[in-house]
Amino acid sequence: MSEIHCGGCQCGALRYRFEAPLRDVAHCHCSMCRRCSGGIVTTWVTVPLASFQWLAGTPREYASSAGCTRRFCGNCGAQLCLFTTLSPGTLDVTVATLDHPERAPADRHIWVQNRLPWLHLDEHLPQERQESLP
Repeated sequence: MSEIHCGGCQCGALRYRFEAPLRDVAHCHCSMCRRCSGGIVTTWVTVPLASFQWLAGTPREYASSAGCTRRFCGNCGAQLCLFTTLSPGTLDVTVATLDHPERAPADRHIWVQNRLPWLHLDEHLPQERQESLP
């Protein structure tokens, strides 16, 4: 049986769906995610790019680094996904924008070399200094 997941931005202008299991869910501690989200950590789920589609609206794009494009709502500013040329067949979707984020618990930490020293979150999970891509 396939898994269909939907989500969207805070104001509702953007809606998306993808058909894939909620696997490879990572808490990212990099400074770029902090600055783009305004949060101390961003949790991502990686999904096959071919399974993702926009249902409503057109996101704005921001090239946050070489080979990395973030898509966000131009109205409310919510960051919804990230594409990197390092993994061209996938898309990272922000777990916080899923309709049911409680169904996507993190299974690892990435970019912990940039972790804020006072943050203690899911310390039992595997930790990667940077990020291991398949």
